[in-house]
Amino acid sequence: MNEKNVLNSVSSTGSSAERSLRLLARLAKEGRALSLADLAADLALPKGTAHRLCAQLLETGFIARDINERDFIVGPALRKLSFDTLNHGTVRSLRHQVLSELVQQVGETCNFTTLDGASVLYLDRVEAPWPWRLTLMVGEHVPLHCTASGKLFLALMPAKQRDLLVSELTLTPMTEATLTSKDALLQECANIARAGYSLDRQEFIDGLLALAVPVCDDSGIMRAALAVHAPVSRLSAEQALQRLPALQVAAQRLSRLL
Repeated sequence: MNEKNVLNSVSSTGSSAERSLRLLARLAKEGRALSLADLAADLALPKGTAHRLCAQLLETGFIARDINERDFIVGPALRKLSFDTLNHGTVRSLRHQVLSELVQQVGETCNFTTLDGASVLYLDRVEAPWPWRLTLMVGEHVPLHCTASGKLFLALMPAKQRDLLVSELTLTPMTEATLTSKDALLQECANIARAGYSLDRQEFIDGLLALAVPVCDDSGIMRAALAVHAPVSRLSAEQALQRLPALQVAAQRLSRLL
């Protein structure tokens, strides 16, 4: 048996389900679109096998085609699976407890979010007992360009991915403070990356201020964001930054619950 046949034999030993899971894991970990050739090479699969797996996963919605139709990205079915997993059972209860304790400490509403395509997805939140509150339910999406968590995701993602996202985003002016220039948004991302936190200064909703910090995995990759928000009548930017250490400690606790 020649070397090529040996490699093909080794790459075909796993079940179709196992190869599909490895392909999905590769796409999810990469965080960017990958071509069929990329996937076949990375997973040591024959191109024909990779093509068949991608066709099956496209049909079920676990992957999707990118703007360039030759490339593949994570699909809606996999995003839903990830969301359901993150909100499952004991781990979700432990995360919710961290949020509840943080709200008691900082005195304002806190939320836990993740990146979902080109928007931010709410995974959990705990309300502070104030009469004025912003109601965003778990499972809702908010924009990237004008929220503290969204700008933080943009700032800490790989530069190539960020530049592509910003180039394609519609920078809808939600308030007079919203950054609607792509250059201004990229400069804001650079400032956020240096600071390690992000502020929403009434950019999403008039009268609302938010502060977000990253929740990173063991490799230091940002997987979620932890944020506090409140009306500016109760919380200035300076007062929010006084709560930064508490958010960072809570983010470290949450990182162990990813």
